[in-house]
Amino acid sequence: MSLSPSRKSLPLESSLQVDENLQRQKEIDEWLPITSSRNAKWWYSAFHNVTAMVGAGVLGLPHAMASLGWGPGVVILILSWVITLYTLWQMIEMHEMVPGKRFDRYHELGQQAFGEKLGLWIVVPQQLICEVGVDIMYMVTGGTSLKNIHDLACKKNCKSIKTTYFIMIFASVHFVISHLPNFNSVTGISLAAAVMSLSYSTIAWTASVHKGVQQGVNYSYKASTTSGKVLDFFNALGTVAFAYAGHNVVLEIQATIPSTPEKPSKGPMWKGAVVGYIIVALCYFPVALIGYYVFGNNVEGNILSSLQKPEGLIIAANAFVVIHVIGSYQIYAMPVFDMIESVLVKKMHFRPTRILRFTARTVYVAFTMFVGITFPFFDALMGFFGGFAFAPTTYFIPCVMWLTIYKPKMFSLSWCTNWICIILGLLLMILGPIGGLRAIILDAKTYKFYS
Repeated sequence: MSLSPSRKSLPLESSLQVDENLQRQKEIDEWLPITSSRNAKWWYSAFHNVTAMVGAGVLGLPHAMASLGWGPGVVILILSWVITLYTLWQMIEMHEMVPGKRFDRYHELGQQAFGEKLGLWIVVPQQLICEVGVDIMYMVTGGTSLKNIHDLACKKNCKSIKTTYFIMIFASVHFVISHLPNFNSVTGISLAAAVMSLSYSTIAWTASVHKGVQQGVNYSYKASTTSGKVLDFFNALGTVAFAYAGHNVVLEIQATIPSTPEKPSKGPMWKGAVVGYIIVALCYFPVALIGYYVFGNNVEGNILSSLQKPEGLIIAANAFVVIHVIGSYQIYAMPVFDMIESVLVKKMHFRPTRILRFTARTVYVAFTMFVGITFPFFDALMGFFGGFAFAPTTYFIPCVMWLTIYKPKMFSLSWCTNWICIILGLLLMILGPIGGLRAIILDAKTYKFYS
């Protein structure tokens, strides 16, 4: 008995459908910002990591030291550097753990470890809080630094301008450069940002040395009550977590590096990450320790606010901060753009066009600007976001993934190391936001909206 023509054509039709779907998927991947370009070099990884990590956080470290004290402060800074370098190595290793497959996004690795649906629910909310939170923070940082430049450069016959307007000026830059298509297209901006981060960190600690230890410097805790001291300590933990926050974009950075079975991307990525982490140490430790040594518990939430002289140098440092956070904003925004554009094209079936990209990115920049203008609590926001969102994605989710996927032997070195990181990360996640929330409430008491 012969098959009818319609029955014969079914396998052919389904094959054509599969080919069409694969072709469409390939076109979408070539359009999305994370997977559209894979020709990065190892040094791209170095300065992308520096740009992602050394941000507003470094300027808040002396203030965090004032709440932690010498002993705990030094221990927590060193522990954080070591733990986050270890979890960074884990993520780089897991990027290509399945032969022939690359986990280009944090949530893809989460899905491999925890399952298709649970992986999304565990990773995506945390990652979005981190990346959108950082971009809001950088709106505030950029605007505040522009205001500092204005106030330092123009002291006579100058009208006072609200921080709100400086945040809008800073945002106007992003309304333009946010339309660069992918990670590799912001390489030049990221390199400039990395150089600037090293420059303003160096200015911050050398200007502190030049100023000399302040008369009557005091290294005791500033809060008078025990509860105040404890809550300040918790907030400082969140600030340190915020400073080590580059893991949210690590897999996305690695996705831009070419890879073959003979030369996997983890080699150049790890090389760049180590160079980046050495630069991070050169930025963080001198600023935190020298800044606290010079100013004691009177240091401001942003060290540059404590350094009013030499004026020219402090104006330059603030200008470097502005350039750096322009680059950092883009590094953290790119994975968010990728998520938004993926949803619009894959789930809502919009056509991948320039108009779609322009609209989505413009709305995102406007949103971060609006929230930054509405809630510009600089150091308090760092403590809250640092503990709540950065501690999981940086300190312990990579360890949980490692244990789930590789299942090391109980009480082996790998098993013990991961569990220590998980416990410390959980403590950071619970305690950091408590102090941060208190600091936000204290700031909010004296704050007037859009002032």
